[in-house]
Amino acid sequence: MIVADNASTDRTAEVAAEFGCRVVAVERRVIAAARNGGARVASASIIAFVDADLQIHPNTFVRIQEEMSSGLYVGGATGWRFERTSMGLKATELATRLFMRVFKVDGGVVFCSRAALDAISGYNEAKHVGEDVQLLLDLRRFGKSQGKTVRLNIGADAVVSTRKWDMHGDWHMFFMLFWPITQRRSMSAVVQDYWYQER
Repeated sequence: MIVADNASTDRTAEVAAEFGCRVVAVERRVIAAARNGGARVASASIIAFVDADLQIHPNTFVRIQEEMSSGLYVGGATGWRFERTSMGLKATELATRLFMRVFKVDGGVVFCSRAALDAISGYNEAKHVGEDVQLLLDLRRFGKSQGKTVRLNIGADAVVSTRKWDMHGDWHMFFMLFWPITQRRSMSAVVQDYWYQER
C-alpha cells in the first residue's frame, strides 16, 4: 500500500506510516501528479488507484486480479455509488452515468497493468480535473493496439464520499458552470478552490 501525501497539512503521512503504508511525498498540488508519484515507486505488475475519499469494496483486489488474469484487459475501473442518497444526488448520479456511458469510462478504483501505465506515460499532469477520464481513454486506445480493452463495473463498487455535496449542496454540480459568473472569478480559480482548497 502506497500513500501519496500531496502536501497535506494534517497527520496523513504519520497515520499512513503507522499502518505500515509506504508514504511518498508529492509536493505539486495536482491530483494527477499525486497519482503518478505513488505509481512511480510501485513495483507490482498491476496498480490500483484509490482516492482519499473512497471506501473500497471488500472484494476489490480479488476482482481486479481475476479480471486482469484473463489477459483481455489493460485496465479498468470498479464502478461506484454515493454514500448517501437524495434527489439531487440521484440526478447527479444519472447525469454522471450518462456521461460515462457515452465516453465508455467509469469511476471508483481505477486499475491497470504497469506496462500499460508506462506505455501511456501515466496520468496527464497538465489536467487539474478529468485526469481519471483521460487515463481510461488513453488506456482504451493503448489496449486497442494490443488487441485488448478496458474492463468497467467489475461488481466491487467503491463508495464515494458526499463531502463536496454536504459542503455545497446536493444540486451544486448542475450550477458549477455558472460559478465563474456568479462568483466573478475565473474558471481556473473555481477549479482550484473546489478541488485543491486548503483545509
